[in-house]
Amino acid sequence: MRSIVYSRTGSSSVLSLAEREPATPGPGEVRVKVTVSGVNPTDWKARAGGGAKPAFDEVVPNQDGAGVVDAVGEGVTELAVGDRVWLYLAQHERPTGTAQEYTVVPAERAVKLPQGIGFDVAASLGVPAMTAHRALTVHEFGPARLSPGSLDGRVVLVAGGAGAVGHAAIQLAVWGGATVIATISSDEKAALARAAGADHTVNYRVDDVAAQIAALAPEGVDHIVEVSIAQDAALDAQVVANHGSIAYYATDGGGDAALPVWPTFAKNVRIQGLLLYTVGDAALSAAAEDISAALRDGALPVGAAAGLPLTWFPLEETAAAHDAVEQGAVGKVLIDVSGDNR
Repeated sequence: MRSIVYSRTGSSSVLSLAEREPATPGPGEVRVKVTVSGVNPTDWKARAGGGAKPAFDEVVPNQDGAGVVDAVGEGVTELAVGDRVWLYLAQHERPTGTAQEYTVVPAERAVKLPQGIGFDVAASLGVPAMTAHRALTVHEFGPARLSPGSLDGRVVLVAGGAGAVGHAAIQLAVWGGATVIATISSDEKAALARAAGADHTVNYRVDDVAAQIAALAPEGVDHIVEVSIAQDAALDAQVVANHGSIAYYATDGGGDAALPVWPTFAKNVRIQGLLLYTVGDAALSAAAEDISAALRDGALPVGAAAGLPLTWFPLEETAAAHDAVEQGAVGKVLIDVSGDNR
């Protein structure tokens, strides 16, 4: 099979196309014939390494993807050969991810796709949708799970509404019944956030952001999904509601944030960091179940018309796909592993 591999960290030039034998699934595992691989910032950052050596002698990158179950290991009963699935954390604590024609994963990381859901949607879930789910479910007074009506009466602020996590957060919040405000940096990105379902957009480069948000949510924002806590901590503290939550999932804008003590103290604000790799199995399982329910309801479409433009690369151009994500490509970058999807 064709695999993209690297044996040392560094720029995308460390990636190469190689022929490898498909692995055999062990107990509790499944092998998936990968159709589409999704690329996230975590993928290129892990490959870049920051000076560290890879955890394994050879690594196949990419955490997310979609395909068809090809073989099942001993003890697997919830999946069968021929099932269409979406994958999450395929490469977490394992040497091989989805940038290859076949991949073996723990059965719980392969989630059965509802009928009619395309592989483009499926490969766009994983890290973005599960991160968004977690960000929307850490509020002190719930909900701990998402479903239609679970966010009725609540206001959600999504920072960076045109990004992949922002897009999923908008869609899941709308599915849950929330009023959604998204911050964006251009008219083009405002159009994407609105296509995803945002009720309001605020351009943080030209608007008085706090005043605009306060006018839209005079009682404050209940849930904040934050991509840049270092940059936005003061704004978030200003606009968050009493007992509101600020869930941050990235370190964009710097490694340190100055916490505005008085407003967060006075409002009983919950500030929650989140990282999928360490969030725990219960949160991952809940996210997988709720995302699947949202898929069945048609709540998570992708593509430009749905606010998430897709950029495709063939498997042999995985390095270019990594570069596109690193350079801030708008929307979602996907790798057409099978050659049948673009």
